[in-house]
Amino acid sequence: MPYKLYYWDGIPGRGEFVRLALEEAGADYLDIARQPGGTNEMLKLMKMPGEAAAPFAPPFLIDGDLVISHVANILFYLGPRLGLVAEDEGLRTITNGLQLTITDFVAEIHDTHHPVALSLYYEDQKPEALRRSADFLSERLPKFLGYFERVLTQNPRGPEHMVGDRLSYVDLSLFQVIEGLRYAFPKAMDAYETNIPGLVALHDAVRARPRILSYLASERRLAFNESCVFRHYPELDRQS
Repeated sequence: MPYKLYYWDGIPGRGEFVRLALEEAGADYLDIARQPGGTNEMLKLMKMPGEAAAPFAPPFLIDGDLVISHVANILFYLGPRLGLVAEDEGLRTITNGLQLTITDFVAEIHDTHHPVALSLYYEDQKPEALRRSADFLSERLPKFLGYFERVLTQNPRGPEHMVGDRLSYVDLSLFQVIEGLRYAFPKAMDAYETNIPGLVALHDAVRARPRILSYLASERRLAFNESCVFRHYPELDRQS
């Protein structure tokens, strides 16, 4: 049976990290919310009582009777099944730790445009967003990207992959992070990317993979937009 992925329709968001893994593996999956009645089905599942707790928010994945929530947890589950993580348990733990760090990074990226409250529009917190984005671009973006660049270049198996000597879901996730940052902060990224040549090369190598290239050209790939985690507001984009 196909995997069932539940995430909001119309935005790539956090669900895209799971889609990229499924697409790279050629896995059979259904993007439920993009089907008729899918969003209502997703909302019902989030309120449905059962033996296990209902997921708090999407994305979540259903495989048979199992419901798995949170991006890093989903990828930890899918990695061995899709061949997107090393067989060594230690390397799997390292991969999961890197994905959890990406989770932290994505949360900080999101908070550049919503630093006060999710219930408020961007326009209602614009002064705070300007201040938060300036700090993010000068302090947090270099800290996170510098960390991932260091991990990549110090990989004892070679700098082609983040962990070990094979593609993992963390490589795919960092591709999406670079894509999203280029959309949200094109000026800042243009100025900063010379500091992360390894991550740029990793991004380009992932993009060139046949299944990823085909996916990016398909209707299944949702475009970034201003309802997403990665949003482009020109006034927030400054060269760091």
